[in-house]
Amino acid sequence: MSYLSDIKLDDRNLPPPTSEIEQERKVAIFDLLEKNTFELPEKVTNGRIPGPFNLNLAIKDKRLVFDLSAAAGDKVAEFHLSLSPFKQVVKDYWSICESYYDAVKNLPPGQIETIDMARRGIHNEGARILLERLEGKAEIDYDTSRRLFTLICVLHFGS
Repeated sequence: MSYLSDIKLDDRNLPPPTSEIEQERKVAIFDLLEKNTFELPEKVTNGRIPGPFNLNLAIKDKRLVFDLSAAAGDKVAEFHLSLSPFKQVVKDYWSICESYYDAVKNLPPGQIETIDMARRGIHNEGARILLERLEGKAEIDYDTSRRLFTLICVLHFGS
């Protein structure tokens, strides 16, 4: 099974991340590298190319760019996704994350759990959208989609 063995975020043109965003980024990348599924259909690469793959994820010209190379460094594929389908769910996700970060500092565990459940629901919606948008371009599992959505949010935060 193919997978991502290295993940880089192109954040050169973004403002420095907050400590919370940096933590989200580190956890998502760590979890992705521990376990993920990422396969490229034959039509994307003009033939089956097994992973592992290196992923450079960026936002350019209001598009999400997946730049994939083989472990040896040879470019394998690049595809661009419109950010429009993600706009509202990313906005909602960061809004609920702000509430969650504030709650952790001030509220009792029961209220924190309620906010966290809402946060997970919005995150699941973002993962579902990503799965739809990647259809025909890459085959990923749900957990990989959730973690990649986190990285999209991290990149989208500064764009």
